[in-house]
Amino acid sequence: MNPYEEYMRQMAQPMRDELTSAGFEELTTEEEVSSFITEKKGTSLVFINSVCGCAAGLARPAAREAIENDKKPEHLVTVFAGQDREATGKMREYLEGYEPSSPSIALLKDGQVLHFIPREEIEDHEVEEIVANLTGAFEQYC
Repeated sequence: MNPYEEYMRQMAQPMRDELTSAGFEELTTEEEVSSFITEKKGTSLVFINSVCGCAAGLARPAAREAIENDKKPEHLVTVFAGQDREATGKMREYLEGYEPSSPSIALLKDGQVLHFIPREEIEDHEVEEIVANLTGAFEQYC
């Protein structure tokens, strides 16, 4: 790893920790993503993480709050755009029909997208709006 990549990894670690400490499993390779999608049955929340301000101030806090809901997905996973490029690219293949967006949040069931929140529905929205968007999807599908 070159010095720049190492620096960026160190800078992003707290952003990773914010989700993993809440129970999200990090998928960092294409193989981990493929394995997760093909083997995990039931509902899954997929968080495509990012270093941007809307991920820090809106998306991660909203996801952490939303998973406190009584109804919630069985599995919580995250990939990090710009950091784990191959894993993120592979996950985006499974989000068929949705433009690549980071941050973004997808609710899947048996690998199929049920609900998708792109960056446009995160940026310039309040945390409470994003939480309501997520918990509404949890109530409907989980």
